[in-house]
Amino acid sequence: MTDKDAFVLANTVAVAPPLVPEITLRLAAEVVPLWQKTEEELAELGVPPPYWAFAWAGGQALARYILDCPEIAAGKQVLDIGSGSGLVAIAAARAGATSVLAADIDAFALAAIAINARTNDVRLDITGADLIGGPAGFDLILVGDLFYERPLAARLLAWLTPLSMPVLMGDPGRSYFPKAGVEKRAGYKVQTTRDLEDREICDTGVYALARD
Repeated sequence: MTDKDAFVLANTVAVAPPLVPEITLRLAAEVVPLWQKTEEELAELGVPPPYWAFAWAGGQALARYILDCPEIAAGKQVLDIGSGSGLVAIAAARAGATSVLAADIDAFALAAIAINARTNDVRLDITGADLIGGPAGFDLILVGDLFYERPLAARLLAWLTPLSMPVLMGDPGRSYFPKAGVEKRAGYKVQTTRDLEDREICDTGVYALARD
């Protein structure tokens, strides 16, 4: 067991996200203590904010949509970009994807994804490489709740828009989610917490990037 594995296991509990009860993840039982611990006690180690420790609304909605419509991912080579806890990637594997690559640049997220994949008895390929802007040899790209800051949103859209394969995005109305060029496929009311969001229920959509 690595130090990162130990950190994930010591600071999380096994729970099922409200909208996706058939998947079990290692998530923070309380938001503030883990965030403070990461910022204050581990800042000198360069540990980034623990986005991987929470089942964000956009990821839950996208995972739910994939599980309810498995033909979207079945038989396909799938990329889950900014995978976090691995929730969306696990859903794609459960739906019958031929292969699933879970990508995240946070080494703690990679540890969490591996733990969560084993917990749910699915096989995922995992990478810490920053794939945004690079070649994309996939049949489907999944983006769960990544439009929370302007530079990342701009990089994502500049990369995703010219691609030919389908792109599905889960988003609860983040400030930098595109206002045009997307097609809504489904909507969900996702239970969350005011420690993470400004409301307890997030109206969250699943969108496809429009193609000509």
